[in-house]
Amino acid sequence: MPDRKTAAVERRTFLRMSGALGAATAFTASLSACGGPDSTVFAGREAGRDTIEAGISYTLSTGFDPMITSGATPFAANLHLFEGLVDLDPATLEARPGLATALPDKLDERTYRATLRDGATWHDGSAVTTEDVVFSFERVMDPDNASVMAQFIPFLDKVEAVDARTVEFTLKHPFALFPSRISVVRIVPKKIVEKDSKRFDAHPVGSGPYRFVKAVREDRITFAKWEKYNGKHPARAKKMVWRLISDPSARVSALESGRVQAIEDVPYLDISRMRGFSTVQSVPSFGLLFLMFNCSRKPFDDKRVRQALHYAVDTEKLIRIALLGGADAAVGYLQRDHPDHRRAEAVYDYDPARARKLLDEAGVPGLSVKLLVTDTAWVNDAAPLIKEGWDAVGVRTSLDIAQSPAQYAKVDQGGYQALLAPGDPSVFGNDVDLLMRWFYNGLWPTTRYKWDKDPAYRKLTSHLDDAARAESEKERDRLWARAQDLVAEHVPLYPLLHRWLPSAWDEEKLTRFAPLPTTGLSFLDTARA
Repeated sequence: MPDRKTAAVERRTFLRMSGALGAATAFTASLSACGGPDSTVFAGREAGRDTIEAGISYTLSTGFDPMITSGATPFAANLHLFEGLVDLDPATLEARPGLATALPDKLDERTYRATLRDGATWHDGSAVTTEDVVFSFERVMDPDNASVMAQFIPFLDKVEAVDARTVEFTLKHPFALFPSRISVVRIVPKKIVEKDSKRFDAHPVGSGPYRFVKAVREDRITFAKWEKYNGKHPARAKKMVWRLISDPSARVSALESGRVQAIEDVPYLDISRMRGFSTVQSVPSFGLLFLMFNCSRKPFDDKRVRQALHYAVDTEKLIRIALLGGADAAVGYLQRDHPDHRRAEAVYDYDPARARKLLDEAGVPGLSVKLLVTDTAWVNDAAPLIKEGWDAVGVRTSLDIAQSPAQYAKVDQGGYQALLAPGDPSVFGNDVDLLMRWFYNGLWPTTRYKWDKDPAYRKLTSHLDDAARAESEKERDRLWARAQDLVAEHVPLYPLLHRWLPSAWDEEKLTRFAPLPTTGLSFLDTARA
């Protein structure tokens, strides 16, 4: 693989030769560089040493209610505002006690108990109670609330308060991953939520080390230290300000000028230069760049067509040019450093001859495809390379690039052919069951890529359900392996690559900062130097 400097030259050469698309991309980038919202311009002197300031790459697309939010920015903010009974360490994704004094105790195969931390308080000063805990789980479990998190706890039957500090969970069936899985449910104050749930969504009240102060949709989120927090991860700064800076160049400038002390989503082209004035680290992640096909629309109902379009993508070249080496080509559903990673039986190495053969066998040698592309910068850089590969095997390809909400609106209307987009459910958890159910159970296969009528889908859900009930780890791993091989064979939605996520920070101004293997930044245990 060439070094970054060589790859950067190759990338610029490719973009210059990308015709009208390349010109349009350059024009858009030049407009962005000339100005923007207030979040890209900083006035006044640098914040004091009691304040952490950060550059965040996404604006606020949703509110903060942890039952329903899936937006990258509010989800990251909630790591600091709310606690679960169990939380995942943001950097290692390992389970650790949150509001509970320890991980839940297993009484039998279907019963667990957790003890609430004594003295925990909400940000209005009132005490956290077991009534709040039961309420938090029940509102997620209630189908009328359409909670994003409900799909992750289908095994829960009921949650009851045993006494003022103890909560008991009854499961519908044994589920070995229970102690870590309940981290998806953040505990919320019953009285405040019931009084005005819309206000709570906009002005969240939690029990975490930081309390919410203010949010301006495309500008900033402000936090303050919660002085009464008595857990193991107290705030180490009096204040945090998250600058919402979607423009990559503006994020880099904000760190270079000292206006912020850390940024996420470092542009790949800037990594080398930024090492001159900051610490930059790229962390391997589950984060996908995936292709998704409308399996209810011919010829994409034929897995040979979907397979052919994967074989036609030179993923190694895509990584080298568009991401400057900052990713690994997918050789299985999970990233290579995941503890349960395995190489799939079907691996889509670049093979244009095989792609043409599969298209011929499927009876579509002259296929035309409009590929929807979400407008994240590095995804836009990857899209022309996919088009190049598809065109080379005789697929007439056009690209439709637009903001993510617009593209998913087209997807949900059902008339699309294929989508190229990023995704990363590992913010919710890191076990195989969760990572597979996000994309292969519920909304995605039934509404988005419409694969639920395929017998393979029923086989997949059976594997996942059987694995969830498996009594032995060996049997669970066997079923998970079969499930991963099945999606690798059928590729209704499947990764091209797993990203390395680059973050940058000023080590002279921040202590104990750790970059994350997921979207977002965490300042739990981080202080100003």
